[in-house]
Amino acid sequence: MNCTPQHLRSVVEEVIHLAVETRHHIHQYPEIGHQEFATTQYIAGILADAGLEPRVRPARTGVVVDVGAGGPIVAFRADIDALPIQEKTGLPFESQNPGLMHACGHDVHSAIAVGIAVVLSKLEALDGTARFIFQPAEEQFPGGAQDLIDEGLLDGTDSIIAFHVDPALLAGKIGFRAGPITASSDQFHITVEGPGGHTARPHLTADTVYTAGRIITELPPLLDRLIDSRVPLVVVFGSIHGGTADNVIPSKIELRGTARTLGREVWERMPKLVDQLVHEIASPTGATVTVRYATGIAPVINDEHTISEARFAVGQILGPHSVVATQPSMGAEDFSAYLEDIPGAMFRLGAASEGRDPVDLHSSRFDVDERAIETGVLAGAATLMGMLSCNWVGE
Repeated sequence: MNCTPQHLRSVVEEVIHLAVETRHHIHQYPEIGHQEFATTQYIAGILADAGLEPRVRPARTGVVVDVGAGGPIVAFRADIDALPIQEKTGLPFESQNPGLMHACGHDVHSAIAVGIAVVLSKLEALDGTARFIFQPAEEQFPGGAQDLIDEGLLDGTDSIIAFHVDPALLAGKIGFRAGPITASSDQFHITVEGPGGHTARPHLTADTVYTAGRIITELPPLLDRLIDSRVPLVVVFGSIHGGTADNVIPSKIELRGTARTLGREVWERMPKLVDQLVHEIASPTGATVTVRYATGIAPVINDEHTISEARFAVGQILGPHSVVATQPSMGAEDFSAYLEDIPGAMFRLGAASEGRDPVDLHSSRFDVDERAIETGVLAGAATLMGMLSCNWVGE
């Protein structure tokens, strides 16, 4: 398959209005994870109207559509769920569903995937199959990716790619990084218990508040001393509950938090390390501690070969000025679940407007520069074509 950037750009120009309209509709009617029924039907309808054959998960949310036939099979993942945030952007297509908003760019990801699928369907036959996965519940813990994998969605798939909008990167740029690009995300719940007692006589009981304080202040630095300092680790407590009176030592205190790391080996060690250290910290105080550690999402570790292929393809279609290096994030992405089985990579899609202060993801005022949609369709289509034996011919 011979390809020219000019030919691809001309087809994208025909389709880009559809991608933008798709983004506006999905943004206006956001739905929470596992409840994206209207979003699912809308995406399936758009794809069917374009002559494709989308497959909707029976009685569930999410859509899959193939373009092309035979092998190899390269997948593109887009997420479709929104967040429980009341939107405050004032956009003409602002959310019409109270308390829900696409504040993480999933509407953009889905619109780009629709655009790429339609573009590839209009080009000459691919040397293989491009599989588009519109995944539900990426924002859930754990995310919806594993459900799709368990249903056999990746069977026969050779590799997978995805975009994530980046509000710190200018629209028109694509950020690349081989190796870790997002962190793991685990949750822990620590219960500290004792008989309770009077604050005048802490020596007659187990001081649960003191014990909880020691755990909060000592656990993170102790972990830092037990893992390789070159591997980032962030352990933060987000919830502390216990006690109702200033002169009563409570019988129970509950602590909740998250642990995040970019290192696969560190991630695998964390459940045992946290449990061990919490018990060691609490032991001298006489309090009883219970640790419930929930392993959630692995770090996303980009495949070097996939990154190399994508950088070349994007450079061909957008120019070398659009290809930039990016830094890892301590945020998490359940795209990592796909990478347990096949190689792949996630790329940063520039979404910021020049001269405007960026608004971070998960903010009620988050928005994107919509030029990112065309950039994403061009870059995604070029990458998939390159991975399916496209021989790029210069202009």
